[in-house]
Parts: sequence; structure tokens; C-alpha cells
Amino acid sequence: MTILNKPFNTPYNTAPFSKIKTEDFMPAFKVAINKAKAEIDDITANSEAPTFENTIEALDYSGEELDRISSIFFNLNSAETNDEIQNIAQEVSPLLSEFSNDITLNEALFKRVKAVYDSKSNLDLTIEQDTLLDKKYKGFSINGANLPDDKKEKLRAIDKELSQLKLKFGEHVLAETNKYEMHLTDEADVSGLPDGAKEAAKQLAESKDKDGWLITLDYPSYIPFMTYADNRELREELSKAAGSKGFHNDKLDNQDIVLKIANLRFERAQLLGYKTHAHFVLEERMAETPANVKSFLNELLEKAKPAAKDEFKKLEDFAKDLDGVDQLQKWDSGYYSEKLKQKLFDLDDEKLKPYFKLENVINGAFTIANKLFGLQFEEIDSIDKYHEDVLIYKVTDADGELVSIFYADFFPRAGKRNGAWMTSYKPQMIKAGKNERPHVSIVCNFTKPTKSKPSLLTFNEVTTLFHEFGHALHGMLANTTYPSLSGTSVYWDFVELPSQVLENWCYEEESLKLFATHYETGEVIPMELIEKIKASSTFHEGMQTLRQLSFGLLDMSWHGIDPSKIQDVKVHEVQAFGNTNLYPEVPENCMSTSFAHIFQGGYSSGYYSYKWAEVLDADAFEYFKEEGIFNKTVADKFKTYVLSQGGTENPMTLYKKFRGQEPKPEALLRRAGLLK
Repeated sequence: MTILNKPFNTPYNTAPFSKIKTEDFMPAFKVAINKAKAEIDDITANSEAPTFENTIEALDYSGEELDRISSIFFNLNSAETNDEIQNIAQEVSPLLSEFSNDITLNEALFKRVKAVYDSKSNLDLTIEQDTLLDKKYKGFSINGANLPDDKKEKLRAIDKELSQLKLKFGEHVLAETNKYEMHLTDEADVSGLPDGAKEAAKQLAESKDKDGWLITLDYPSYIPFMTYADNRELREELSKAAGSKGFHNDKLDNQDIVLKIANLRFERAQLLGYKTHAHFVLEERMAETPANVKSFLNELLEKAKPAAKDEFKKLEDFAKDLDGVDQLQKWDSGYYSEKLKQKLFDLDDEKLKPYFKLENVINGAFTIANKLFGLQFEEIDSIDKYHEDVLIYKVTDADGELVSIFYADFFPRAGKRNGAWMTSYKPQMIKAGKNERPHVSIVCNFTKPTKSKPSLLTFNEVTTLFHEFGHALHGMLANTTYPSLSGTSVYWDFVELPSQVLENWCYEEESLKLFATHYETGEVIPMELIEKIKASSTFHEGMQTLRQLSFGLLDMSWHGIDPSKIQDVKVHEVQAFGNTNLYPEVPENCMSTSFAHIFQGGYSSGYYSYKWAEVLDADAFEYFKEEGIFNKTVADKFKTYVLSQGGTENPMTLYKKFRGQEPKPEALLRRAGLLK
């Protein structure tokens, strides 16, 4: 038994990172799995008739230790991994998949759950209990509980293989990201790069005992180079390196893995009686069916495509006039878009960055959370960290009561995957009369401080921080009884509402003035810059919308059909992108082989959710705008019906309780400037 299997004798029951050894995890998992199995055995061995309390509730509270260890381990595997952790992940994932199947395919357990479900009309359940009962019953039925034994075994084998393939996919993408370096020694090659980006590239080179500058595929290095570097050939090289991850026909190639994952998911869906993987997934989504998703995406595509083509034509003309570029390529997009934006709005990230010092933006997010929801944030150093860069905050309410422990991890490093995400180390629940408060984390990859400058964020990084902080608020303010319905445990196409709605405060003068101050002079961001931020917020919105829709359509092309006839990943992808392409196809590139959202993360058949949630967030923010962006009544309703309720009720019901009506797509089109 390891430290992970014992009660944590730590402040606020936080994870004791400094005391956990990597070799502790495998034995800890095995002990916790056995404990969880024993808890299930206790439920099935109960001689009393099945009730909501002794079956459904007991099942939801079971496996608490295993869940805690899993969250610690897999969060480290994303944010602070190494070969040893990755090897353990490969070893433990099949065990966890097998244990999950042990539960969903446990006939005695399902029999008890079904008995409670069948007597539902005679039970006096709360809305949350009713939802939990439905969820538990469906969890069994859609995962094979009604299958004959031979098909149950087949399902187990598929799930085991899928868990390993998804991990291998992610490991390949991370390895590809880490191994690529563009080493530049000629000053002319970094022409156009802002001073901060140049300094960061120089420091990175120095850290590896190299002269000159080092550019990598980590976003804080990659994005500035693609946006500002004057050398078109180097932009092409970097773009192709980023676009060809997992597509080199070598040991890190993901093509076969993509085909295997798609086919196994289809086979699994068929086994369970669904037409495709998308039909299986969408049964538990607001969108409900693949037909609804495709209709939604194509309706937006119809509205966005004329604007996107018009924007693209203007960008082409601009690049031709400026530099004589005959054919605009993908590696020209960021560069000429930025130049055109500067020309149209006299606005670029370099003018904005001095007003967005990371510490100020964090405090701005905290101030806004305080004004809206009465939260207080206090940085504390009495809690263990998994890396020295991590910041930890104690979050309390207006009465000084603990709301959450909040971890924030902002800078890239070798053991951390790209992108930004929110996660948790401990869920909220009410157990034995005690409201257990959650431990929530956000992880980002922002520009590190240099010798001469603090971490200054691009405006896009500011909105990313607010986005992930919106997810964090959803986790922090959770106030439900059962862990499986708590916080972000909601329908996947509802989960982005709290994150995306919070981004809106980044565009409002009233909120920007709270935190956007010059890091050297303390000057509040000038009104003219705020006006330019707002004016430029719909710049190239048609092209951006088309890009997002193309990802959603690619996702559905893999998961909304029988993929067994797909022989070539690249050929399939080109066809899927056919109706959304603006730039010439790049033969060396393939998105699917590094599309971690759908092949490693949880977004398979769900990438459309971003646009779906944009409709919700645009409609929700219109309500705030009507009443005032810090209006307490609207904020209280949002907290009461959205942030605190988790998955206790149908999301559309919750949304209508908050808004008083169903969301209107026109709100999004209005905000995007796509309504004529």
C-alpha cells in the first residue's frame, strides 16, 4: 500500500505531490481497483431489496480512491510526463478499461440497477436523483449490459485496445512536437519577429548550449514565428513540420492508429445496436443525432462561406499588392492576416501585449469572478506542487467559506502537451452530510518571462486564459450531491458554455479597465485600443468560422459513417475538407494524424460542440449586455442554474431557467458580423 492509498494528511486534503514517487502509481492503482471491486461486491451481495440508496447512490460514491489516483496520475501524464509515466499509462489504461467493463457488464449489479429503474414511478426522487438513476441505467444499457456473453467479451477487447491506441496516438504527437527544432543563426532569418519572441528564442537556444535562435512547435514559439517572420521559406518549413505530425511513415506515424481507432469505435457502436459511433455518442448530447449536427454545421457553413471567400479574396489581393505573392498558401495566412489587420485597425499584438502582463490578467479574471459571483482568491504556498511553475490559490465565498483549491500552470515545458485545458484533482460532492469542495486546475502554454520582460500575453492568450478560467468556475462553483453529476460533468455540447461566455468580458471596456494596465507605466489601456479590439473582433470571422466548421465536419466524416472502406487517411481527409477549403492542399500535411481532440481526448463526434456552445454563449452574453455585464441578478441566475447545477438536469431546461428562452443562433451571427 502506497501513500496514494492512504488518507492524505495535507492542507485541504490536497494531493501530496512531493511525497509521491512515480513507482507508487502502479501498486496504488492495483490496490484501489481491488478496493473499488470490493465496494461493488458489497452492493451486489446486499440481501436487502434494491433501493435508490443502497444501489444507485452507493454505486456513485464507490471507487472514490481509484478516481482520485486516476485524476492525479493522468493529469501528470498531460502536464508533467516522462517515459516512466507514459509506460505506466500504457500498462494501467487497459486495467482501468477492464475494471470499467467489469462494472457495466456486471449482471448482478445491472439487475439491481434495473430493479430500481423499473420501480422509478413509485419512488419520491428529487430531480437530481431522477437524473442520476437515468444516467446509471443508461450507462449500463449503452455499454453492453443487455448483450449476450460473447458480445460482452468482444466489447471488453475493443475497449482495452482503444484505451492503448489513444495513449499511443498522444505519445506520438508529443514526441513529434518535442523532437522538432528550427535552429537559426542568421539574424536575417528572424527578421520581423517581435523583440520578445526573439529574446525567448535566443534564451531557448542558450538553454541548449546553441548559438542564435531556436524555434519549436510549442505554441508560444510557433505562433509568433508564423505571424511575424518575414522569411516565407522558413514559415513554410515550420508550417509543414506542425501540419505533418504523425504523418511521416516512421515509428511515430499515426495513420494506422487513426484507422484502427475509427474502425474499432464503429465496431463498438454496431455491437451496441447503433448505426455509427456518432449515433452512439450523440444520444447523450443536446444535438441528439448526427443529422442534427450535420444540419447545424452546414447551416452555419452556408452563412459563413460567402463572407470567408470574400475575406480570402481581399487577403490574396493584399498579399499580391504588398509582396507580389501569386498564390496564397497556408503558411501565409497568419503573416498577411496580421499585416492586413494592422493596416485596417492599426492594431497588432505587440501594441497590446504590454497591457496584458500575465499576473495582471490573472488578477483581472479573479476580480471579474468576484464582481459576478462574490469569489475571493488568495495565493497560498502551504500546498504541494507538481512543478515549481504552478500557482495555487485558496478560493472562498463572501462569508469566507472554502469554495475550492485552484491550481494554475501557465508555461510550456518538455513534459507538457500543447494547448490549454481545465481539469480537476478532486470532485465536489455532498457525502455523509459534508460538502466536499473541489480541487480544480487550469493548464496553459503561455510565453515565459524573459530576462528583460515579464510574461506578456497576446490578446488570443488573454481569451484562452479566460476560457479555461470559465471552465474552472464551472468546477469551483459546483454544488451537487453526487460526484458523477458535479461541475463539468454535463452534456459535452453544454460544457463549453461557461468557458466561452467568459471570453466576452475580454472585449468590454468596463472589464478591461479592471486589469489591462501597462506593465511599465501602470497606464490603463487607452480607449482607442479598446475600440480597436472590439472593431477587429470580427476580423476574418468568416474564415475562422469556416476553419472551425471544417474540423467539425472532419470529425463527423470519421465517426458518422462506416469507416471500414477508408484506405487512405489523407485521401479521406481531403474529401472531408472539400467544401471548406480556401488554401491549396499541402500534400505533406495531414490534420487527422495529430487531431488529438478527437483521437486522444473526448471530442470524437463532439467537435461541433465549440460552435454549438458559441450559439449558447452569444445568446447568454446578450442577456448580460441587456442588463449590464456585472448585473448581480443575471450573474446569480447564471451561477444558480448553470455553474452550480452540473449535470443534474437536462441542459436545455437549465439554460431556459437562466435565460427564459431557448438560445437563438442569430445572436452568434450578429456577434460574428455574418448577418447581413
